[in-house]
Amino acid sequence: MPSVWPVACHTDQVGSGSTFIAIQGMKSNGADHIITALRKGATTIVVATDAVLRDEIEQKIAETGAKLMRVEDTRLALAQLSAQAAGNPADQLKLIAITGTKGKTTSSFLLTHLLESAGYNVALLSTVSNRINGVVLPASLTTAQPDYLHQFFKLCVEQGVTHVVMEVAAQAVTLHRVHALLYDALLFTNFSQEHGEFYTSMIDYFAAKTALFDQRKPGAPALVNGDDAACAPLRNTYANCFSMRMHTASDSGSAFVGTFVSSRSGTVQGSVDCFGTPYTITCPALVGNFNAYNSMGVTGITYFLGLTPKHVQQGFATFSGVPGRLAHYPLPNGASCYIDYAHNPSSYEAVLSTLRTLTDHLIVIFGAGGERDKAKRPVMGAIAAEYASLVVLTSDNPRTEQPEDIIEDICAGIPVGKQQNVIRELDREQAIKKAYSLSHRDSVLVILGKGTDEYQIVGTTKRFFSEATIVRSL
Repeated sequence: MPSVWPVACHTDQVGSGSTFIAIQGMKSNGADHIITALRKGATTIVVATDAVLRDEIEQKIAETGAKLMRVEDTRLALAQLSAQAAGNPADQLKLIAITGTKGKTTSSFLLTHLLESAGYNVALLSTVSNRINGVVLPASLTTAQPDYLHQFFKLCVEQGVTHVVMEVAAQAVTLHRVHALLYDALLFTNFSQEHGEFYTSMIDYFAAKTALFDQRKPGAPALVNGDDAACAPLRNTYANCFSMRMHTASDSGSAFVGTFVSSRSGTVQGSVDCFGTPYTITCPALVGNFNAYNSMGVTGITYFLGLTPKHVQQGFATFSGVPGRLAHYPLPNGASCYIDYAHNPSSYEAVLSTLRTLTDHLIVIFGAGGERDKAKRPVMGAIAAEYASLVVLTSDNPRTEQPEDIIEDICAGIPVGKQQNVIRELDREQAIKKAYSLSHRDSVLVILGKGTDEYQIVGTTKRFFSEATIVRSL
């Protein structure tokens, strides 16, 4: 990625001739950085219509001769101006959007791998990392800001990429990050409680997700989870929308029907019928019923994109998994440890119900992020207590909240009769080591919440913290 962008909302990417868009964020005001942008060479400053600029900012704009633009919506302007400045590169690419409360990252990595295995040049935009032709770029958001996105798309075009697989978060829709992008296919994995800190209701959250159906190219397909009560009705709401379902006695109206059989190891294996075309799947890297749904959804998308059953079968067989999504680490005492990004109730249910089938001694280590949806904390506590033999509660990016208070919120959902199975250890590294000391050869440990994140946010300080490094040192 270039270090200087023609349009930017952060001064790190501002250089000579840049347009700087000052956005009023959740915690900071871009207007406070206008002088820095001007010193770095910005020649156009964009602010909100009602923005009140300090005298020294007005004076600096006048001194440099920069153009001052006022717009109704700075986030919308960021998307529009970024696309124009980059030459609208997204128009030359096939974009596949993957949304849903959970499963986005696994589905995105899996679809990217299947396409690459079939010989396509593919780019990936995901929560874990971004990638162009095998070159990995860091990702700070599930869906990046539009100034980044359009520079990414431009680089894709320059490097011969044909398909871009991208996770699209609800907030990205609400905040205009994906404004005017048109998709060649859409996968909606599922829907459940999440992001209560951002959306005032589940209705608003769902509306943001479903807005993507109107951002498809004419005739582009959408695939939804027909076994998810929230998603199933979408098939009858939007044109070219098809449902996927696990095999049941009656599957009328389902274009994609999957039949999966899991072994004791939980490995995903089975078949998917796409409009009468059978796809046989065996994927050693994926475990659990929730990954069977991810596999079925991705298979359906590949059907629309023209991949053959042979390509799909070979791709599943060679898929190596997703970093931080049930990443497996054998432990010295014979136990197994999994690191997973799960951080909401539905993900907890999916992951823990799967792992419980693998062991009679499941140890769950987790916390909850500070300054995030508090309503889900006791729910996650209840789910963990239901499946775990032992729960180790610890810190997970407490931010400016007190870690003890977060743990109390979690414990509120744990039944009194199971409180004796709970250990509190605020130091996350010590919590992992404590859990290991209580494990044995047949135990399964799972550390939830951070996945590949290699940091802890305590107060306003971001500190290095690697769960994988700790687990490997046990």
